[in-house]
Amino acid sequence: MSVNRIDTTEDFYSFIKSPALTAIHFSADWAAQCGQVTDVLTELFKITEIQSSGSKFGICDAEKLAEISLKYKVDSVPTVLLFKNGSPVDRVDGADIAQITAKIKSHSQGKASAVTAAKQPLEERLKALINKHNVMVFMKGNRDTPRCGFSRTLIQILNETGIQYDTFDILTDEEVRQGLKEYSDWPTYPQLYVKGELIGGLDIIKEMQANGELMPALQS
Repeated sequence: MSVNRIDTTEDFYSFIKSPALTAIHFSADWAAQCGQVTDVLTELFKITEIQSSGSKFGICDAEKLAEISLKYKVDSVPTVLLFKNGSPVDRVDGADIAQITAKIKSHSQGKASAVTAAKQPLEERLKALINKHNVMVFMKGNRDTPRCGFSRTLIQILNETGIQYDTFDILTDEEVRQGLKEYSDWPTYPQLYVKGELIGGLDIIKEMQANGELMPALQS
């Protein structure tokens, strides 16, 4: 989805009028964590349940729109404010991805209640995600933008093999992030699956690569 950039006070108040959830990311170019929050918001608002509710998000420069930042007591970046009908309903100060994800999913319900009511049980969701592709990686970030060193290294290894694979960003879904640990009895990320079976985390993948076992496992 395209990012809605809010450059003026008029744009801001027009944008938050919606009765559906509107998330505003107060950002600054010099703050590295703001980029991470923008990436997470972009992925969150691609989720069908959130899109179907009419929810949207925008980004404004907290320093350029200082009057608005002062009004809503934004004294640090990143800060995410949630609005409905022009009024604030919640906020997250800092790059707390789990809180941002949970609050946006919670507040975006309403018009999408029929969709959320039919939500798959967690175990079914996990099975579907694991089997989404023959080779699946559950990681912090995605293949284009890894969000931790372990995930970045695993992606580099997979890219060197030339094998086709897909990724899932656990930072965008706290339920999956916690549930998959229990489901697979594996407490850390990244996790690599082949045809629905857990292969392991980075240490195991590096060991398999060193022993010449990785390619046969990926191609099985």
